[in-house]
Amino acid sequence: MDTNGGHVNKLLSIFVLLCVLFVSGCTDVDDSPTVETGDTVSVNYTGMLEDGAVFDTSIESVAKEAGVYNPSRNYAPLTFVVGSGQMIQGFDNAVIGMKVGDTKTVTIPPDEAYEYREDMVINYTMEDFNAVNITPVVGETVTSQGYEGTIVSISGENVTVDFNHRLAGKTLVFDIELVSIDEKADKA
Repeated sequence: MDTNGGHVNKLLSIFVLLCVLFVSGCTDVDDSPTVETGDTVSVNYTGMLEDGAVFDTSIESVAKEAGVYNPSRNYAPLTFVVGSGQMIQGFDNAVIGMKVGDTKTVTIPPDEAYEYREDMVINYTMEDFNAVNITPVVGETVTSQGYEGTIVSISGENVTVDFNHRLAGKTLVFDIELVSIDEKADKA
């Protein structure tokens, strides 16, 4: 009995089988591009608070269902350059490594989204408002030096305005679907 011949035949059979699998495309190798810093990407997304309340979305039907529909908005995938500062850090980080068609849900803490800053809460006097012919009302929006803030309290002659982002201090949840990747030129 020739054991070497049998061993060679087994190796040859395995080699032929691997060649057939490779040529037929029956492999798990996925060479589709993944998102990297510097890529321009388009995503569909839905942004929610931890309780599930939708605060923003790129999908019209979701906006209508959640009661946040704006008829003057163009509902379409959001396009941005990853890592350029156009998006909050947690959102940028979430898309890195995704492939077209991938979906994921990510939870983003305030330190990767909008941190609440005490120095963005400013006290003014009633006289400051009178000087620009504004009667302050709690809940109204005011602009000062290009920043938009909300009047949060009025006490005697003091008016407190919060210039923090409306989502500051909140944990955000995003459902993200990667629609396209336009890879940066130096990767091609």
